[in-house]
Amino acid sequence: MKTIDLLAIGEPLMEFAEVTRADERLYLPGHGGDVSNTIIAAARQGAKTAIFTALGEDAFGQDFLRLWDRERVDRSSVIVRREGRTGVYFISYGEEGHVFSYARAGSAASLVTTQELPLQQIAASRILHASGISQAISESCADAVFAAIRHAKENSTVVSYDTNLRLRLWPLDRARAIINGTVALADIALPGLDDARQLTGLERPEEICAFYLDLGCGIVALTMGKSGTMVATSERTEVLPARPVEAVDATGAGDTFDGAFLAEWLVHRDPFRAAAYANGAAALSTLGKGAVAPMPHRADVEAFLAKG
Repeated sequence: MKTIDLLAIGEPLMEFAEVTRADERLYLPGHGGDVSNTIIAAARQGAKTAIFTALGEDAFGQDFLRLWDRERVDRSSVIVRREGRTGVYFISYGEEGHVFSYARAGSAASLVTTQELPLQQIAASRILHASGISQAISESCADAVFAAIRHAKENSTVVSYDTNLRLRLWPLDRARAIINGTVALADIALPGLDDARQLTGLERPEEICAFYLDLGCGIVALTMGKSGTMVATSERTEVLPARPVEAVDATGAGDTFDGAFLAEWLVHRDPFRAAAYANGAAALSTLGKGAVAPMPHRADVEAFLAKG
């Protein structure tokens, strides 16, 4: 019996976002990490969610545990390493948007192994979600994600995957091999256009979606920023328009899209309706700074979409 809607595997990161007050530059704390963001976005849409990762036994790790409790995310399988530490990143803002700086090498999450996977929780989930970052942080994590996906497929758990390319973490050739190999095992692929162009060597969105479908993925939702989202299946391809807003910070927009898309897809299994809904959620998430704080709840998204 499936008791969890969405289980995510990956690395949470403590966030410090730049603000300027009285000509003084400050960094305010928050929460980040792509799969943690995704799982919170899904929880705010009403999905029953869980996360598997490892944290350090430090103040940042404790902060994440409290966050997931507040957001009603099941964190029962999360490992807390006594000698470990929780990763950190900083967001700075300039004329061209946000810039990330990371302090994550050797984090507790990067030490996760295949032997530590919560196999019962994976089997009990309707969807298992991971990303390219989940695999890029270490070889043991890459192996663990592949093992988790194999176990998911053996237990009829749908596999969702965001390609999320981070070339600071690994070279492009290795990223291409592992990410494309993972998409071939996934049921739902959630790539971004800029990353997908580097990973596939293709330019046109239609070609990219066809490439991922040919690998064996059943649903592709290719996010294209202000150009909307191209959703492709073996029967149909359609672009769902973006929802224009006066954006402040797009840090969590992609992760919000993922969480909202998966939560909505579970309601009716229609990826086109799910993408239209997720576009609205992603737009609302850009109205404040940071990743988690501006993420909307279902009532906010429905009210926004009702305005037309």
